[in-house]
Amino acid sequence: MKRLILTLCGLLLAWQALAVIDTWQFRTPAEEQTFREITSQLRCPKCQNNSIADSDAMIAADMRAKVYQLLQQGKSKQQIIDYMVARYGNFVSYNPPLTPGTLALWAVPLLFIFAGIGAVIITARRRAQTQLTLDDAERQRLAELLSKGKE
Repeated sequence: MKRLILTLCGLLLAWQALAVIDTWQFRTPAEEQTFREITSQLRCPKCQNNSIADSDAMIAADMRAKVYQLLQQGKSKQQIIDYMVARYGNFVSYNPPLTPGTLALWAVPLLFIFAGIGAVIITARRRAQTQLTLDDAERQRLAELLSKGKE
């Protein structure tokens, strides 16, 4: 009975391992190299730190299949990348184009840093300019406290 259960578990695990392997048939080695270059240049939308070549996510598998399909249709490398960017946005490209949105991603934090530095400088200048002035009653009270402290 134990052997049967172990055998079934082993077959189940082996079946899952076979499901992960992608097999692609390319006409030329150059086409296979192009496929590998494209899949390594596109980021997985789910994993975010992996390319679609390295990701095990279902969406990455779908994207690899689409890249293969477009290659088989004779599309160029740039056409395939443009298709993926149009479909999934600039995020899938490791080298996104310079747009107002990407400029804002770099400029806004710098603006906050400069605003913070400016606020610190203004606050320091205001504190330096304000002088503490005591009226007569406060001076008399201070003198009493100082004289008691000496005793």
